[in-house]
Amino acid sequence: MKKIATLLRYLKDYKGKIFLYFLSNLMGILAGGISLSMLAPVLAVLFKVMGPSAQKSGGLVGKFNEIISSVVAQKGPLAALAYICVAVVVFTIVKNFFLYISLYILNPIRNDILRRLRDDIFVKTLSLPIGFFTEERKGDLISKMTNDINEVELSIMSVLEVFIREPLNILFYLVSMVIISPQLTLALLIFLPLAGGAIGIISKSLRKSSNIAQEQLGAMLGVIDEMLVGMRVVKAFNAESTVHGRFMKLNNTLFRTRNKLAARKELASPMSETMGVIVVSMILWYGGSLIISNQSALTGTAFVTYIVFFTQIINPFKNLSSAFSNVQKGTAALERIEELLYADNNITEVPNAQSITDFEKEIEFRNVSFAYGDKVILRDVNLTIPKGKVIALVGASGAGKSTMVDLVPRFHDVTGGEILIDGVNIKQYKLNDLRRLMGVVSQDPILFNDTIYNNITMGTGGATEERVTEAAKVANAHKFIEQKPEGYETVAGDRGVKLSGGERQRVTIARAVLKNPPIMILDEATSALDTESERVVQDAINTLMKNRTCIVIAHRLSTVQHADEIVVMDKGQVAERGTHRQLLEQNGIYRRLVDMQQVK
Repeated sequence: MKKIATLLRYLKDYKGKIFLYFLSNLMGILAGGISLSMLAPVLAVLFKVMGPSAQKSGGLVGKFNEIISSVVAQKGPLAALAYICVAVVVFTIVKNFFLYISLYILNPIRNDILRRLRDDIFVKTLSLPIGFFTEERKGDLISKMTNDINEVELSIMSVLEVFIREPLNILFYLVSMVIISPQLTLALLIFLPLAGGAIGIISKSLRKSSNIAQEQLGAMLGVIDEMLVGMRVVKAFNAESTVHGRFMKLNNTLFRTRNKLAARKELASPMSETMGVIVVSMILWYGGSLIISNQSALTGTAFVTYIVFFTQIINPFKNLSSAFSNVQKGTAALERIEELLYADNNITEVPNAQSITDFEKEIEFRNVSFAYGDKVILRDVNLTIPKGKVIALVGASGAGKSTMVDLVPRFHDVTGGEILIDGVNIKQYKLNDLRRLMGVVSQDPILFNDTIYNNITMGTGGATEERVTEAAKVANAHKFIEQKPEGYETVAGDRGVKLSGGERQRVTIARAVLKNPPIMILDEATSALDTESERVVQDAINTLMKNRTCIVIAHRLSTVQHADEIVVMDKGQVAERGTHRQLLEQNGIYRRLVDMQQVK
């Protein structure tokens, strides 16, 4: 229940509505109790036992007996029966009216809690550092954000009303039963915990199995995602059977786990009903023996009323037992959600972080080191990038180039040393302000399933059509966009699949141009393009780089020959630095890379 308490913290904003929900349930239960209390007078009228003996019962039943006795005496038994029937209908209507009101109050609260939970998970996911997503399977994350939320909705939030309404029902009818017969109720309270214990054993076994099922579902979603993204490779290598085998293995395991889960879950309801019938039988025998042996003042009509009241707590107990089973199942999903909600986020702002609106002097790497777990990526890197200069990072794959540029906008944080902008550690700046200074064009052009216009304006907010068009022209994208049937309103498709590689890259460059940042990071921006597309995109990049401080990563050394400084990375350290000509004269790593690419 501790996990449920964590979830129910969202309820603190609805105290007034929860009180109204409690009150409406209470009124409905009272109306239902009054309606059922009419049973004793009806029996008394039908079997003509109305009189002093019928009035022995105390409480609500006794009061009704007194009233009906006076009606019978004044207007006859038929009129009394008619009054009782009208009263039953009226109180039943009142009961159901308050039941509807209670649900009308509760459902929006329940749905809003789920809405806020989804939003919190999405916002948390957006705030997590890039490194988090390299460790987590995408399918598992999607499962937590969708299926686990649905499981919480079905298993926990759907029974929220049960935990408020049913205890009220049980309390009301138990109190009424104590008033009618304390002896019978004492015996009842001995038997009921035994039934509850049996249900509890089943409920506890659900939690572990449910957690396993959700993990298996996340793994299966991961396989589905990999299959959809890598469909071209799957078909090219005739790997359909291999992928299908992976999927079926997970699918069959999930099938068996869910069968076990369902078998345990469905056992709770029939077991609770069986235990309830056993208890009723014991009460019938014990109560009947008290009446037959004249060991109690309990009358026959009061005993029947007592049994009817007891039947009204069987369903609440049954609902509670099913609810506890569902909660155990949903708690496993909630635990997985909380793993995401409370995941460590080391990319945070310091208290009273300062603003930065412009880049004035330089970016400095001062004794920068970075390790991912036990793996050291960068070691004691020292580098100064003056404003307005183009710095190229080159080197073999795994040398640490991409990690270096990811540290500048704080996609990761350094594990040693510091990075400074205008002499201030970047950790002292507001995160949004820091990233507002930078534009990123990566090797893999990321587009969203939206219009080209919205892809260009992403994150800029309120850009005019003229500015968007001008940015597209700078990126050499305006011409091909205009040739599309819907122009700028053309939908790019999932991951930009409706555009060619060169077109996607030019749209991302237009996005960076529109942002107009003073610092530009270009990470292998042309390496995945054909020769013709590369030339067009490179022209756009050259225009983009004018009057900006640029950090360029490139494997094709022909694209960085004219950089103000080329930094050669090797095994996480700066191995060489200088201009193209200077590095050639050093006859070192850079010269070897140039010779391999035959750059003249």
